[in-house]
Amino acid sequence: MPSRFASLLKSIFLIALVCLCLSSCQSTQASDVTHLTLWQGVNPPPNRDVLQKLVDRFNQQHPKIQVESLYVGQGDQQMPKILAAVVGNAAPDMLWFAPMITGQLVELNALRSLDDFKPPVKSELDPTLEETTNYEGKTWSIPFSTNNVGIYYRPRLFKEAGIKELPKTWAEFRSVAKQLTRDTDGDGKADRFGMLLPLGKGEWTVFTWLPFMFSGGGNFTSSEAGVLIYGNNIISGTVMNAQSSKAIDISNPGAIAALNFWRDLMQDGSAILSQPERGYELDSFLAGKVAMQLSGPWTLGQLQATQVDFGVLPIPTGSEPATVIGGENLFLFKSTPEREQAALKFAEFVMSEEFQTEWAIGTGYLPTNLKSRESQAYQDFRSKQPAVDVFLNQAKFGKSRPIFPGYNRISDNLGRAIESTLLNRSTSEAALKSSQQRLDLIFK
Repeated sequence: MPSRFASLLKSIFLIALVCLCLSSCQSTQASDVTHLTLWQGVNPPPNRDVLQKLVDRFNQQHPKIQVESLYVGQGDQQMPKILAAVVGNAAPDMLWFAPMITGQLVELNALRSLDDFKPPVKSELDPTLEETTNYEGKTWSIPFSTNNVGIYYRPRLFKEAGIKELPKTWAEFRSVAKQLTRDTDGDGKADRFGMLLPLGKGEWTVFTWLPFMFSGGGNFTSSEAGVLIYGNNIISGTVMNAQSSKAIDISNPGAIAALNFWRDLMQDGSAILSQPERGYELDSFLAGKVAMQLSGPWTLGQLQATQVDFGVLPIPTGSEPATVIGGENLFLFKSTPEREQAALKFAEFVMSEEFQTEWAIGTGYLPTNLKSRESQAYQDFRSKQPAVDVFLNQAKFGKSRPIFPGYNRISDNLGRAIESTLLNRSTSEAALKSSQQRLDLIFK
């Protein structure tokens, strides 16, 4: 018995020793792996699945770099989380976000400059997107995806209303919206509307309204005289625009015309408002309660999956054709040299033809890589989904939002003016003037 017991103890000791060695080996291997976090707000959910599939592929191809993709909410929800994380030294390694945040993150000294990041694949990127990556003479991000805003419509509802031609001007659009608004259940009240407009003062509302300001001949800048100091910049006019050093004037005639146009749709009774800050949701459009809704190419994948009939028409023209250029860039936060180099590997993967082609086909986003746009796979996708061409064709009329630190203040005050007007609390002129006065006080 004692010898048996001793033998048993010896066996247990040997097993424990082997397990300890294996554990030690695994620990050593694990320490060789660089784990990165990517914060993103990709929406709708099917698009997040496409991103996860691509992240998984990168992880398989780079076993010593493992990226974890984390959904942290939509843009307005992300902003306070991002800023709190930066201030608290708990920032992610990478961030998927619209370029307007660039100035704020640079001011916080949070980003790794990408001036020295020049992989061969960079030459394949659409050069028109370069302005979204640069601020104060340095490169701070890479284009992850690009898009612009158009108007989705339900062909079946157009046919039922006897509409044979798509509207091209504001006047035609207003007339079509009236034709599409109907009382389908005979109770004397309209229950189907021509257009869904976003309710709220968040960035989604502003983003989808800006095409109309641009189309009305408006812009963020004016040539108003005067000199102010903002940060370390000497600026002209009322509010700084670091990119053009002109004044920012949100109460310009184009802005007033665009807000009047949205107000007219509401007063005609041919438009309804979304749920607060949820103008991107497609429930009413899919249910046939509204015939038209503002969105971008990122919605194509979701709509294709529903098999609901849909088409896309360009933003109708006020005084000129226009849209707003959107999309997100990839930002790399300062960390350690090892983590930053690993993040650069992922950034190179994002820029590649392989990534951009699969991302574009799976989500509807427009590729940032020119070889991807010319690839046979993407050409086949375009032939099956002609709505893509609407976004590609109107991109040349697109304008971008400014990326200097004060943009969030401008957006917030534009959002207030839009919400106040659509809720009939103020006229367009008064609402925009009030917002402009607040900006003057803030920046002065």
